[in-house]
Amino acid sequence: MNTFLVDSAQVTTAAGVWQSGLAQVVGGLVVVLVLIGAFMFGIRLKNKELPPPDPESQPHRPDTDALPGEMSEYRRPAEMPQTDGEHRLMPYQLKDGSEPNPEPPTEEKRKWGGISSGGFGSGGPGHGD
Repeated sequence: MNTFLVDSAQVTTAAGVWQSGLAQVVGGLVVVLVLIGAFMFGIRLKNKELPPPDPESQPHRPDTDALPGEMSEYRRPAEMPQTDGEHRLMPYQLKDGSEPNPEPPTEEKRKWGGISSGGFGSGGPGHGD
């Protein structure tokens, strides 16, 4: 029975420390110290990084209004090569699909000549019906 009294005394002592708030204060201090340490570690890593480049070393846009690599040209469809019917064409035998056209298309060719269908939400019947 004597061991029971010793064990219950230890339990009441631990409960008394927890209820007095000492354990919460120590736990809070540990959390604060860990956060401060992480912050200081982050500052050290940030100081080791290279500084950001200055504006003079950045690439500049060209003087023209066009975007870099942008091309504006008129193209016409490439002719489809004809086969004898026995042999099929392989992809490497086909051309790009369009060729440069030196003159701009006429107004008639630029207009859409297909079926006039309504757009989404336009209220039209759609598909030219």
